Amino acid sequence: MERAGEPHEQAGDRHGRAVDSLRRSYAAVPPGAPVRLAKRTSNLFRPRAAVTSPGLDVSGLTGVLGVDPVARTADVQGMCTYEDLVDVTLAYGLMPLVVPQLRTITLGGAVTGLGIESTSFRNGLPHESVREMDVLTGAGDLLTVRPDGPHADLFAAFPNSLGSLGYATRLTIELQPVRRYVAVRNVRFTDLDALVDAIGQVTATRAWAGRPVDTMDGVMFHPDESYLVLGTFTDDATDALDGGRPAGGRGGPASDYTGPDIYYRSLPLRRRDLLTTHDYLWRWDTDWFWCSRAFGAQHPVVRRLWPARWRRSDVYHRLVRLEHRYGVAARVDRWRGQPPRERVVQDVEIPLAGTADFLRWFAREVRMSPVWLCPLRLREPAGPGSARVWPLYPLRPGHTYVNVGFWGTVPIADGAADGDVNRAVERAVAAAGGHKSLYSDAYYPRDEFDRLYGGDAYRAVRDRYDPEHRLTGLYEKAVARR
Repeated sequence: MERAGEPHEQAGDRHGRAVDSLRRSYAAVPPGAPVRLAKRTSNLFRPRAAVTSPGLDVSGLTGVLGVDPVARTADVQGMCTYEDLVDVTLAYGLMPLVVPQLRTITLGGAVTGLGIESTSFRNGLPHESVREMDVLTGAGDLLTVRPDGPHADLFAAFPNSLGSLGYATRLTIELQPVRRYVAVRNVRFTDLDALVDAIGQVTATRAWAGRPVDTMDGVMFHPDESYLVLGTFTDDATDALDGGRPAGGRGGPASDYTGPDIYYRSLPLRRRDLLTTHDYLWRWDTDWFWCSRAFGAQHPVVRRLWPARWRRSDVYHRLVRLEHRYGVAARVDRWRGQPPRERVVQDVEIPLAGTADFLRWFAREVRMSPVWLCPLRLREPAGPGSARVWPLYPLRPGHTYVNVGFWGTVPIADGAADGDVNRAVERAVAAAGGHKSLYSDAYYPRDEFDRLYGGDAYRAVRDRYDPEHRLTGLYEKAVARR
């Protein structure tokens, strides 16, 4: 973390020592042995092979090196979590342009693996606010890469490379000013076409019903019941008090969804709401969206007994990893005569025009609920037509997409196999002209994967910066079962 009163030179010295330790640990990995980071947390859902070689030492790369409140930039180490980053920047009245919804996502992870949140309809994805970064490549070189210059190809290919092109040790990112609160309107829709039209209107005008919109996401509970959550940064604590009382709970005007109240359940109940900016940024983390219900954490009795400090996504993720290792729930289901279940954990980007049809297909064929909705566009910092194209995740500049997030399990039907539903999702996403993130299970054959995720550009950059292919390849990380 940035230390109060610490000169920037001292922070730079600490960073230099941490980078030296990382490079020594990289050099110690035997040729041919898999390379991995020694991280305590992970937000990935892909199967991971057992690795006996030591992980790379990133223990000293977890902080904020400095904030420039005038230029609105931050110098951040690659393994710094957004939780720690936000704690520093909010003290300056600033936040990153996009703050992914889970606390322990790291800045380097969000850039190399993609991230998204409710400011993405105007600010794009986290990698689009990066001005420069230092990358440790597969060849063991530490390079400073920027949008232009001798390593512009690595800068462009780094997003969605999932660590297969190197690891970011330091990043300089842009920040935006924020206010104390986020005043929220929960706008209900009974028709998905009307919902899509509203997303298009807000994206084009950045306003709704005469009021500016700074943040936008939503939830579909059912095709006949969905909500757009439209937020406005404000210092006025009365901004959201004309349509019901906030939940309170801290003696102030803002709602508190870290206690007995559960955020997503508030959407049908409150036309307006008010959260502190800090709590708004982590509103989804307390219950891992709605996934905490799988652990009983939303039951009133269990919730009272479940310590508040353990109501957070990384705790639930550790429980999932334990289940993957020991299969306790699966054994109980078999004992009860229940069918085996397929994990369906995906985030997919669907073009706005096809979103309503995709959601209807999903509700009919997959039948998981709720579903998260998060509109996004590639950022156009210099006006229309100025968006950069990112070859490994080639969204179309000037087009609006909706990220559809769904996380859970479905029963495997008689005669079906594990993975059938995920493959059906991939086909539906392709038919809609969309893309899907690669943090979870993927089933694409190599040729289709290369076509969707910039295979030619990826191979050219990999051959240049990792000629011996020491780092695990992108397809092998995302798809191949080991």
